[in-house]
Amino acid sequence: MPDSANPAKEGGLSRALERIDKRLSRDLRALRQARSLTLAQIAGRIGRSVGWMSQVERGISMPTLADLRRLADQFGVPMSLFYAREQRPDTDGEIVVRHDERRVLRHVEDGLTEELLSPSLGGSFQMRRRVFAPGASALAAVRHEAEEAGFVVSGSLVLEIDGIAQHLGPGDSFRFKAKAAAWRNEGEDEAVVIWVMSPPVY
Repeated sequence: MPDSANPAKEGGLSRALERIDKRLSRDLRALRQARSLTLAQIAGRIGRSVGWMSQVERGISMPTLADLRRLADQFGVPMSLFYAREQRPDTDGEIVVRHDERRVLRHVEDGLTEELLSPSLGGSFQMRRRVFAPGASALAAVRHEAEEAGFVVSGSLVLEIDGIAQHLGPGDSFRFKAKAAAWRNEGEDEAVVIWVMSPPVY
């Protein structure tokens, strides 16, 4: 029987597309709310109507690739964040993230790569895998209105909190809230850190 006439396969594809649509709508809403933007503000910035933006966030309408590019530019995230990789049959996309299904939150131009370990962008906290390249450093300290914590998996990292440098190595962990933070990797190897933020900041 041809695939096009296979009800089971068509039903599986329909359910997969529905999961993608739901995740995209949740992610766009989370990104907008994290920046305290209204539907009208983000719709105006990308040249769309408030009604259309509302439908996208409710999973009723799907943005085009051009829409997604404009949204990615407005939110300062890579386009790849919106791409949903095909999930394994045993994966519940709202609970589990397999190692080869992680989405990239940040490009590598500044020496920092971020992968999303949480299933979605929403929620009261978020877990990320951060990889700091050898010799890379933050250009300036950044203060978030959030609680942040982390665990160094490998490598070494200098974490500067409110001007005080903390030298971290494998097995070290940290936590701080609403403080100016900068970082630098003075080692010769990548530093890998599991980083948690509550609430999520993008």
